[in-house]
Amino acid sequence: MTGLLVILDGLGDRPIDALDGRTPLEAAETPNMDSLAASGITGLVRPLESWVPVGTQVGSALLMGLAPADLPYLTRGPVEAAGVGMSLAVGNVALRCNFATLESNGVGFTVVDRRAGRIDRGTVELAEALDGMELFGGVKARFKASTEHRAVLKLEGEGLSADITDTDPGSGNGAAVPACRALREGDKDAERTAALINEFVYRSSEILGDHTVNMDRIGKGLKPANGVLTRGAGSVAHLRNYVRYLGLKATVVAGEGTVRGLANLFGFSLTYKPEFTASTNTDLGEKIAAALVALERSDLVFLHIKGPDVAAHDKDPQRKRDFLQSVDRALKPLMSREVVLAITGDHSTDSNSGRHTGDGVPALITANGNRTDSVRSFGETECANGGLGHVSSTAFLTAVMDHMQVLHNYRGYEDDFLR
Repeated sequence: MTGLLVILDGLGDRPIDALDGRTPLEAAETPNMDSLAASGITGLVRPLESWVPVGTQVGSALLMGLAPADLPYLTRGPVEAAGVGMSLAVGNVALRCNFATLESNGVGFTVVDRRAGRIDRGTVELAEALDGMELFGGVKARFKASTEHRAVLKLEGEGLSADITDTDPGSGNGAAVPACRALREGDKDAERTAALINEFVYRSSEILGDHTVNMDRIGKGLKPANGVLTRGAGSVAHLRNYVRYLGLKATVVAGEGTVRGLANLFGFSLTYKPEFTASTNTDLGEKIAAALVALERSDLVFLHIKGPDVAAHDKDPQRKRDFLQSVDRALKPLMSREVVLAITGDHSTDSNSGRHTGDGVPALITANGNRTDSVRSFGETECANGGLGHVSSTAFLTAVMDHMQVLHNYRGYEDDFLR
């Protein structure tokens, strides 16, 4: 049987006082997902290890078949580069970046808004102003916009290393932008690369400060994207994938750059349209339609929807609840399809704090002849009692493929794909 795995980014949450102590998913009216839960088997997915928070690249990659043994080689920069079609050669270093609103503090920069007000227009022009920057030592910086406030930086030159720290301080505005440093003192290539990143961050602020896009944003009362924060440095790596290992044809339907990058790295087909945004304004109907088309030519389709995570990061549980209700309505055309249908998320995102957490993510699988359990609604509390139990992302994908009847008996030499 063919399979469809719906990945609702940041699906899981924690109780919200404003929602009467329920999570956004529990507070949402989701008759379609409730029906699927009642007719299927449910549980909680913990992406990696119990109570270890993960990012989108880790949670989604594992659900899409990344060999857990290859996790140390999965870094955000190369994934984002693949998502925007930026090729990496041996020796290049790629970093994921944010356009941010920064202000000078006399010795460096302070973060006013690490997403520049979630800027979603003008980023191509801003990126073009930085692309091709010549740094010291003959190193060239290639820079390209990704989805919304995100972008990708690639360094080309000799003697580069990805063993460097981030300049993105993470969650919390008002923090100072840390200088990039080598992970290990005395690593000359890493120290040189860190100095190149610091030069790029400083010069980017000079260039972007009076860019016409930012002048226009300031005139409209919007936060300027006058700086760049970097994180997730990495180099080219070969990543093994369980879906590909089994010889299955897979398609990814996604608008978010990270997931598109994973599709490209894994050699999956990719369906992307401009209306597939990485926010709550995505065209859900078109995404579902694209998934249905992909099912005609694929063994397994991954449908990624970013909106729940965005709302939770913005600490807006009502918006997350309302978007999940929209997702539920959009799922209606899938209800009658003869497929193995699975729904879960890459991780949980707490709408109280705006951060990823290690909480388990609700999950369900429904297929012809599947076992059922006593769960009758799709939510965190109910799914905790489901028949799937509490499983890793890899185990959940394996369960999906087992229901598709594409697995063979355990042979012992595939453990790198399984744990």
